Amino acid sequence: MKPYLIGIAGPSCAGKSYLSTHLARHLRAATLNLDSYYCDLQHLSLEERARFNFDAPEALDSCLLIEHVRRLSRGEVIARPVYDFKTHVRTGRTETLEPREFIVVEGLFALYWEELRRVQQTKVFVDLGEEIRLARRIERDVRERGRTRESVLEQFSITVRPMAQRYVHPTRQYADVVLTGDGEIADEMERVLKHIRNGNSS
Repeated sequence: MKPYLIGIAGPSCAGKSYLSTHLARHLRAATLNLDSYYCDLQHLSLEERARFNFDAPEALDSCLLIEHVRRLSRGEVIARPVYDFKTHVRTGRTETLEPREFIVVEGLFALYWEELRRVQQTKVFVDLGEEIRLARRIERDVRERGRTRESVLEQFSITVRPMAQRYVHPTRQYADVVLTGDGEIADEMERVLKHIRNGNSS
């Protein structure tokens, strides 16, 4: 069996993870989140890590990411890294990810690298207005990542917004399906599933 890969990209807090979770549950799919592949910043001071640009493609270990996605596309097992967002370092642990019939590849840059797009049969871009995305980002980072509201606002202004405009939004052109990120999840899923069904029947 050759797995069917679904790429889900879009700007921060547009609804990628929400869609991925529901799709994975419906399809009983394996999920690979690109956030696991952020580079280890252990060599930097805490102050330097806080100023690091996490919203550019080079913030990720693209070589390892692409290799892992290729292996999954061939039906091979991978050991994905575990990243600690509070300290911005890899924990040293890995998690085994076994391929299934469907695999969801989700993250800011899921459609950025041609090597990733080449093995994805369905490519999805989730978009949403900036005001809603910022509110979601503040809520998430304060609750889950130990950030202050002020630090989230500063990061959004300095890196998140401009990097999304430079690197993330242009990948919308590669999407087979473009979603709004705030529609009914059943309707959003059905649009993706329709493309999968059409792809499997062609």
